[in-house]
Order: sequence, then structure tokens, then C-alpha cells
Amino acid sequence: MNTRFKTIPEQFKIKELIHQTSYLLDGKLIEWEGETSEIFSTISSTENYHPTLLGSIPTLTEKEAIEALDAASTAFNKGQGLWPTMKVSDRISCMEKFVEQMKTKRDEVVKLLMWEIGKNLADSEKEFDRTVEYIYDTIEDYKKMDRNSAKFLKSGNIHAHIRRGPLGVVLCLGPYNYPLNETFCLLTRDLLIGNTAIFKPAKFGVLLLTPLMEAFQNSFPKGVVNILFGRGRTVASPIMKDGRIDVLALIGHSKSANALQNIHPKSNRLRMVLGLEANNPAIVMPDADLNLAINECIAGATSFNGQRCTALKVLYVHKDIVNDFIREFSGKVDALNFGNPWDDGAKLTPLPEPDKPSYIQELIDDAVSKGAKIKNKRGGEIFKNYIFPAVLYPASTDMRVYEEEQFGPVIPIVPFSNIEEPLNDMASSNYGQQVSLFGRDVKTLAPLIDALVNLVCRVNLNSSCQRGPDVYPFTGRKDSAVATLSVRDALRSFSIRTFVASKDNSYNNEILKDLLASQASNFVSTDYIL
Repeated sequence: MNTRFKTIPEQFKIKELIHQTSYLLDGKLIEWEGETSEIFSTISSTENYHPTLLGSIPTLTEKEAIEALDAASTAFNKGQGLWPTMKVSDRISCMEKFVEQMKTKRDEVVKLLMWEIGKNLADSEKEFDRTVEYIYDTIEDYKKMDRNSAKFLKSGNIHAHIRRGPLGVVLCLGPYNYPLNETFCLLTRDLLIGNTAIFKPAKFGVLLLTPLMEAFQNSFPKGVVNILFGRGRTVASPIMKDGRIDVLALIGHSKSANALQNIHPKSNRLRMVLGLEANNPAIVMPDADLNLAINECIAGATSFNGQRCTALKVLYVHKDIVNDFIREFSGKVDALNFGNPWDDGAKLTPLPEPDKPSYIQELIDDAVSKGAKIKNKRGGEIFKNYIFPAVLYPASTDMRVYEEEQFGPVIPIVPFSNIEEPLNDMASSNYGQQVSLFGRDVKTLAPLIDALVNLVCRVNLNSSCQRGPDVYPFTGRKDSAVATLSVRDALRSFSIRTFVASKDNSYNNEILKDLLASQASNFVSTDYIL
């Protein structure tokens, strides 16, 4: 792959290393004097390619992991701690304090998003801004939930005051492809509802937490948020084995989720909130608007190099139009610009995983050995930190590129003549997150939609698969998700309905009146936040 080194603009240069020397434990930033791990970027700072050293993080041990668990458990205190019994308005104030400090670190975080995971400038800025917006949206939805709960219900002769309460201690593990947005989507809802948390960032996108550590430390009571660095097996596994974790919140791979769930001694009591892998297909019908379908499929398959669970991983194209589709599609893929994240017009950027280009090459080689051809001229061009997207046709279900969530720049195209073919493939798949459906004839689309909504959780009509808007449900069937991660639904995923009930008699009614008048209880209250 021919690349030409471009001088890095001054504002994006790495001028000093970031050594994260502390971790957050029980409200204190604890200085670490033990082993550390260096953090590299696959982006080169020099004309002769070489990974760029960005800094280092602590390599914590099981001892620190259990100390964090102790701190989170003490802060929750079996539901009696300051945080879970606090007024909703006070927890919201803590979160608002955090996000206001977070906004002052925008430039630093955006720069690290580019260097650590190779996300282009526009998408890095979007991820930061979207995260801030998500936090504010969650706060507003929590206020609405609180207002709706500020009342008594009556059924038969029983009064009930119903609210949502916290579940306990949460282990939060975020993903590397959206290390800010997806992680904070978990943390925000988890904390607001009254849970306490232990958070370990992903292996990539870890240094971007450094500018935010003090904000976490001074915005929340001690023990409410505990941030650990290190290897998952060393840190997360002993925490799960202990048995005091009430919720596993993980965005990643189902293998990791299953492994952690299986070592919990009381897995029947463990609440799972999971965003996992997917194999989202596009189905292009013969009457589809070809130009629209091609542009949407390119965006869906190549945005952030296909490193999204919502990416289009396989394209089913009807045989009547497949040749025209491939010709136009391949040309537009080859026209995509590769560059560093800050380069103007860079649609394809370096891959953060050093071994990802060789893995994608393995998928390409396997597909070619089983009958597929690379249909675009630049497909498979390789460099140290990138491999150009390969359009593979005809792809089949026996190829690794079909069976595995490739999570990278490779695009298999499967021809079909009967719509039952992609439907049967989707039904037998281990995944069921989303699908993109391209077509026009309503009589054809209607039964397809009716079938697809029972195979996946989102049908995108004439558009690529996507996460947002964040107020809409975001979940999946089978191995793709457990629980729902949209703004409103996630508050419910991290909580449980709990209520105070009393028989309708003068004795109890007088007590309830006194409870409300005295405002002595943070739970039994009809006050609400405007």
C-alpha cells in the first residue's frame, strides 16, 4: 500500500508522554509505584514507520482489585450507604458537576481518541460531544422518571409508592472502539440510579481517562467510582470470583461475558447488561435505489474501518443487480481516502490493533481459497498499520469472513435469488442486532419487515445500521446483547422496581402523611425535580 508521510499539524503532535501514575480508589487518587505498561499508537510520528509511544498506565494486581471491590461494597453498604440513599437531586448534582468539568477537557480527550484508536477528527469530536449530550439526556430522563414516581397508587385497599432502586455494586468494562461514549453510557446510568461502580477501561483508549481522573475524584462521594488499570484476567476475574458484584456491565465479546459470568459464585443473582458482537447484514432487493443502497452500504461497512458492532458485516445483493452493484460499489470503496485521523477527508485511518491487518489478510486468503475474488483494485493493499478494504464476491457461509465478526475493513457480498436464503442465514446466525433493508415495493417489503423484526431488534429501511439516536432502543437478540442500552431503557436495566405499601386505614394513612410532611425520607416523597 503506497503511503506518503505527512507532517503532523502542531496541535496534534505528541509533545510529552502521558504517564498515568495513579488509580482511583475509595475517593483517593492512589499513586502507583509498581509495574507499568507502555501504551503505543499504531500511528507513526516519523517518516520511517514506527509505533508512537504515548505513555504508560499502572499494571495493577489482584490486591488492588479486591481493595476496589471493598471500597465499592462499603460505599453501597447493603443499600444503606450515602449514595444509594441520597436524594435523586443530589445524585444528579454530582453528575452535573462531573460533566461540567469533563467539558473543559474536550481538546485533550479528542486528541487522545485520534492517537489511541485511530478515529478521525470529525468522529472523535462527535464521540465527545455525543457523550456529553448523552449524559444530559440521561439526567433529564431520570428527572422525568422521578416526577412520574412522585405519587401514591391505590389498588384494592393497598397504597403503594413505587420507585426504581439501585441493584448494588457494578463491574463496568467498556470497549475500545467507543472508549468514551459506550463506557460512559454504562457508567452514567449505573451511577445516577444509586449503584456504586468499579470501572476498568479497555486495552485501547485508556489514556484518554487521564484528563478526567480528577473530575471523577472530586465529583462523587468516596467509593462510588473506583477506576482500575491493568489486565482483565488479573483485575476483573478476582472481582467476579469474590461474588459481591451485583451487575456485570460489559460492552465487548460474548466470550468475555460468558467467562466472567461463569466464575461468579452466585450467577443466578447476577444482573447482566451486555452489548456484544453482531453480524449485521444488508439485503438489497432488485428494485432498490442502487445509488442510495451503495452509498449507505459503504458508510455502514467502512465507517471507522468497520470497527463497530453496528457495522454492516455482509451484503446480500439480488442476482439481478449484483454485477452493477459490485462495479459501482468497488469503485467508490477504492476512492476512499486513507490517512491519519487529522488529515482532511480521511475516511480510512490506522487500525489500533497491531495484529489486525494480518488477521484481515487471513480472512481474505480463506475467502479466496473457497472461491471468492477481490473485486476492487485496491482490496487487500497492506501497510504496517492498515489493510485496504477488500470487496469479496461471491462470499458463502462456509467462509471465516462470514462466520466471524471481522471488526475491520473487509466486505463480503453474497448473491441471492430467493429472499428465503438471507432470511434462513439470519435465522441460523448466532447474532441478531440489526439489518439494513433496501427496496421500494411495499408488497414485498411488508412481509419482509414482519419477519425481520423477529430476527433482529432494529430494521433500517433504506439506510445503514447505526446506534443513534440514543433515545431509541439499542439491544440485540441471541449473542448480540442482554438488556437495552438506550437512554430511558438503560436506567431501568441498572435498577429494580421497589416500593412501600400500606393498608388503607387511618393508622397507616396518618403515618404516611407525617412521612411526607416531615420530608424525613428520601424515598417516600412526592417532591420532584422540575
